[in-house]
Amino acid sequence: MTPRFLPFLLSVSLCLGRAVASPPNVVLIYVDDLGYGDVSCYGAKPGLTPNVDRLAREGLKFTDAHASSATCTPSRYAILTGEYPWRRKGTGILPGDASLIIEPGRVTLAQVFKDAGYATAAVGKWHLGLGDGNLDWNAAIKPGPLEVGFDECFIMPATTDRVPCVFVKDRAVVGLDPADPISVRYDRPFEGLPTGKANPELLRLQASHGHDMAIVNGVGRIGYMKGGAKALWRDEEMADRFTAAAVDFIKRSRGQPFFLYFATHNIHVPRLPHPRFLGKSGMGTRGDSIVELDWIVGEVLRTLDEAGLAENTLVVFTSDNGPVVDDGYRDDAVEKLGDHKPAGSFRGGKYSKYEGGTRVPMIVRQPGKVAPGETKALVTQIDFVASLAVLVGREGPIATAPDSRNQLAALLGADGVGRESLVEQGVGGLAIRRGRWKFIPASNGPRMNKPTNTELGNDPAPRLYDVEADPGETRDVAAERPDVVARLREELRGASTAPLP
Repeated sequence: MTPRFLPFLLSVSLCLGRAVASPPNVVLIYVDDLGYGDVSCYGAKPGLTPNVDRLAREGLKFTDAHASSATCTPSRYAILTGEYPWRRKGTGILPGDASLIIEPGRVTLAQVFKDAGYATAAVGKWHLGLGDGNLDWNAAIKPGPLEVGFDECFIMPATTDRVPCVFVKDRAVVGLDPADPISVRYDRPFEGLPTGKANPELLRLQASHGHDMAIVNGVGRIGYMKGGAKALWRDEEMADRFTAAAVDFIKRSRGQPFFLYFATHNIHVPRLPHPRFLGKSGMGTRGDSIVELDWIVGEVLRTLDEAGLAENTLVVFTSDNGPVVDDGYRDDAVEKLGDHKPAGSFRGGKYSKYEGGTRVPMIVRQPGKVAPGETKALVTQIDFVASLAVLVGREGPIATAPDSRNQLAALLGADGVGRESLVEQGVGGLAIRRGRWKFIPASNGPRMNKPTNTELGNDPAPRLYDVEADPGETRDVAAERPDVVARLREELRGASTAPLP
């Protein structure tokens, strides 16, 4: 036991009221577009997600956990930096050729673990930009994950529906042939290459809206690319590739503490799960992608079990934002949804300021250390930096994580209350939660994201909801409680204009 872990033992024993034998490994499974009601233990049909359900039985299930934002890039920025993304320009949904938006040198979640002697790895979806402008995909790709606290990475640069459709290992495109260099741009097509818009007959998955630019693997994407034929991914193999990389890292790192940030591509569009999962859900490929996700979770748990690491590994399972059904492809997700409710009892979904936009499933498990059960504690992913810093014995505030608070006791189940308040970000603005109250300021933005059929939470009048009595935000009580409206309006105004330290 090294001296750096002694504060960890004290802090966690104070949180849990008992001694901890050694610092835990941490595996963060960060899922894409998974809604509160998309897994069985949160209300989906029984048997859909047996491995996630196992996590819930053996761990602590949160019913009021939140991503910082209702879209992907902002939430990923927040979970790794501990800063609300709306404080910084350029933290919206990024194109695939964007520059890195996390400054090298700042103390990220990964750097917290690295400084504590952990091996650190990022596997899966990145979508936080790479390089510092005009990136050459055929040369060393930096700055990137390795410059913000990760020892190694195996990632896709952005999303499955954006180019470039290649894997990056550490600082290089995997499988790139130098004789077939990659070019990427987002402003115009490459001459002579087909596009989804001009050549729909070449598509095996038709677009419902957008996604009609470059064609890769028979699927229209956002953006244009040419070259790199041998490096292009096959969508159906992506879950296997990422899971193999995650499992390999766990096995190689068993002799030292490790932190794995495993950001799955499931269940983001295009939903093209491996053929062995097709038809398993009865809900089309969106449901089948959930089944594939559950297999991923099972592989991680099996690896920890077989390596004898389960009892000394803190597993955190959560999602980057709420659900979306039709996000750009005609994949029968709407037609085969049936009575499945992706956001559970909550209103809205991905992109929305309603609870369905940021309230997500979250489970924390460490056998013998985190007591199984359910908690109503109000928690947010933005607090992972400060909380897990305490977990590994880091002392003092982290200046570059100005919005992150130490909520370790809530994350480990010793505190059933959690935060007093948090800010939620949707498309078109912010909302605030304080205890049972949810305040959404007046907004002149569109009420619906029409392509995805999602309520955004914009309205010319301010609204107030009692989400404890009315979790579906069906009854606006702003007129009845002007005192609460005034208080929360002022609190949100102060939070969103507060200068950074």
